Amino acid sequence: MISPRGKGSIRVFRAALCAVLSWGAAACTPLLSSGGPDPRAVQPERPSVATHAGTVAPGYLEIESGVEGDRDPGGSHGFTVPTELKIGLAPSAQLSVFLPVQSATGVPLGIGDFAAGIKWRLVDGVGPLQRFAILPTIKAPTGGDRGTNTTDVGLLLIDSRTIGPASLDLNAGITRRGGDGSTAPRTSTFWSASGALPLGGSFGWQLECFGYPGTSGPAGNAPNVAVLTGPTFGVSRMLVLDAGVIVPITGPQPRALYAGLVANFGRLLPER
Repeated sequence: MISPRGKGSIRVFRAALCAVLSWGAAACTPLLSSGGPDPRAVQPERPSVATHAGTVAPGYLEIESGVEGDRDPGGSHGFTVPTELKIGLAPSAQLSVFLPVQSATGVPLGIGDFAAGIKWRLVDGVGPLQRFAILPTIKAPTGGDRGTNTTDVGLLLIDSRTIGPASLDLNAGITRRGGDGSTAPRTSTFWSASGALPLGGSFGWQLECFGYPGTSGPAGNAPNVAVLTGPTFGVSRMLVLDAGVIVPITGPQPRALYAGLVANFGRLLPER
């Protein structure tokens, strides 16, 4: 049963989500006349903690999912099935819906906090910003003990570019949370630099460095930095597999192993 406080938070979440969706659809309508690449070719955001400025073709559905096992410095364990549904809204915009399933020491496996946002690519050229996008998100406190029990609003800035055969994605983000700061910091930030390189055939390799600067308040954390790395394998243009490790450099970041897939399921919405 959802508490009265939780119901109020969800009402706020719904109103904010409707505002974001309405803004995204209106802002991206002029972009519908643009052309695009193969709409069935997957654009993996996994296994990276970061994301890129690419978007799914209008009307198409892409799903990213996998498994991740964490071990905290204190010895506790966590398990996550991070799932993202991506639906193309326009040639330069997509709806992203995040539906995690997770568990932790003393917390049974179940659905975590639901979140959604619209990735909108503002620049797509060959200038100083080859591809630049923003991703505003809203998160609802639906996960109970598997989440933060807060309604969150976030904004991610995304810069993507190619350097020869390699790709580079730079992210910087900020999250503002409701509540009194006792379960999660009111404000937190994030950065990452991620690169991918083809190895030959269907194989590639990804390397990423990411960090969370320190936060204040009752639930504040020390800053942490970690590295993510591992191979990717393209089964087809519509399916990519990945696996690898996350290794902390400094701070309370857990060690982790992950594996997953990205699949394009074709057209979901009728052509406009």
